[in-house]
Amino acid sequence: MFKAFFFDMDGVVFNSMPVHAHAWEVVMAKHGLPFTARDCYLQEGRTGQSVIEECYLRARGCYPTEEEWKAIYQEKKDLFYSHGKAPLMDGISDLLYWLHEQPSKPQIFLVTGSGMRTLLDEINVELPGIFARERMVTAFDYTHGKPDPEPYLIAYAKAKAADPTLEKHECCVVENAPLGVQAGKGAGLFVAGVNTGILTEADLLAAGADVTFPTMQALHQYLKQQ
Repeated sequence: MFKAFFFDMDGVVFNSMPVHAHAWEVVMAKHGLPFTARDCYLQEGRTGQSVIEECYLRARGCYPTEEEWKAIYQEKKDLFYSHGKAPLMDGISDLLYWLHEQPSKPQIFLVTGSGMRTLLDEINVELPGIFARERMVTAFDYTHGKPDPEPYLIAYAKAKAADPTLEKHECCVVENAPLGVQAGKGAGLFVAGVNTGILTEADLLAAGADVTFPTMQALHQYLKQQ
């Protein structure tokens, strides 16, 4: 059994990616920026600022001003929130509480590129007792977002501070997106890719995932056998 687990949020804990994809498509199109649902899944894990900057650079050959990217990101967040509360990913609650109840008491972290406080607040309502604030690494906590390994290196440092014997191979990253997989592997951690969206398991393997699963339940069964 792994001694620490680092879970992404969107598309892993919350089934929020379809709404994120719709909101990004609508808002980007309003500003004349080509952006598809597949682009959203491929860019997942980046901060909102980074997503907009990448799209601007690809479409216009330049970066947006701070005022421009902040305005676009606010529009995207407003549209996302208008859809109401995102449901938990099917199977995630059973998996997380099973891990929480293991005699070995593995550490459970949230590691996300999101800065959307509503989801971050909602996670403790939907999953009480699982993610303490000191075991959350969000867009507010680092400089370089996924695919940079910094978010997962921060999570590992926090986990190791709590357990000085913890080694990187004893940590399992759970991701659903290529950039998150790259970030976890860049940090030197084991990465389980769970294909919960419109991409394929091959996309996750190509990004470097050590193992892939079609559902959260399949990952749960795998961990039970370790």
